Amino acid sequence: MKVFNTFFLFLVIGCNHPVLVSDVLEEAHIIDWHVHVAGLGFGNSGNFVNDEMRDNFRFKFFLSWMEVTEKELEENGDQILIKKLNDKIAQSKYIDQAIVLAMDGVIDEKTKMLDRKKTQIYISNEYVASQTAQYPHLLFGASINPNRENSVALLEQVYRQGAVLIKWIPNIMYIDPSDEKFIPFYKRMAELDMPLLTHTGMGKFFANVKNEYADPRLLELPLKSGVTVIAAHIATTGESDGQDNFERILPMFDEFKNLYADISSLTQLNKLGYLARALKHPGLTERMIYGSDWPLQFFPLVSPWYHVNHIGIKNAWRVGRFKNKWDRDIKLKEAFGVPHAVFIRKLGILNLPPE
Repeated sequence: MKVFNTFFLFLVIGCNHPVLVSDVLEEAHIIDWHVHVAGLGFGNSGNFVNDEMRDNFRFKFFLSWMEVTEKELEENGDQILIKKLNDKIAQSKYIDQAIVLAMDGVIDEKTKMLDRKKTQIYISNEYVASQTAQYPHLLFGASINPNRENSVALLEQVYRQGAVLIKWIPNIMYIDPSDEKFIPFYKRMAELDMPLLTHTGMGKFFANVKNEYADPRLLELPLKSGVTVIAAHIATTGESDGQDNFERILPMFDEFKNLYADISSLTQLNKLGYLARALKHPGLTERMIYGSDWPLQFFPLVSPWYHVNHIGIKNAWRVGRFKNKWDRDIKLKEAFGVPHAVFIRKLGILNLPPE
């Protein structure tokens, strides 16, 4: 019994686990770089979800995690999602602002128009730009498929509207980042100092994906063109050319000084162990930025109790007491040992003097 009690005490104290220090981050200006919304076109938002995705069981969970119903959207418009999002950020102890991400769709090769049938989810730039402009806690993250003929003009337009980055999910937008016809788009992005936040790694949430576009090596072209690229999730799913995508991207951080990674989703159940591995990789924390991948922060997808072997029982208990989902996410990642510099790092047109 004495041996058991000693072992339990060791776990609770968590000798080798970071201790939560809340006052430091409470005074910091933290931006969540990776926040999703959805919409069904209510309130003339221009958003839509195609029939295949809407019939997918995952979509109902997605709405519930955003704490909204289809009836609410119909009665109040898709705009209610943005208001709820701002209110939740306002209630956070640690998060000051969030970048709300638009989502462009698949562009038909022949017509160069949006293919509504193949596009699983579409979140209008105009919708996100107009809505985020109304709330102090929200920033505009634009999305432009460079297969559009007027992609450069659209890039300049969203820049004038206040977009702070461009967001891609190449797997579902059917974008090959290595396509050389995108070079003018990349060069203009670099001139505008507009970062590219792009999903890396296999996509599992959506029904139809082209995971050959998940290969992080395809990002060499925008990197060589001078674009600041943020590899969302650090390519922590799937393989390319028989190599684990996470292992495949790691050498690229030494090759390209303009390559960064967000740490969104790395505490999810399907990615156990990846955050701990990433934190141990030499120099990688200097390229990390904070992201949550909202709304994918809910049990059973995320829980501090999945990570007791890394953060200890005491920290798991402390993290679990936070009711606000962003505060819980911040404290869970802090308990892992994510440096405070990661939470306040800003890139591109968000660059500010050091705090």
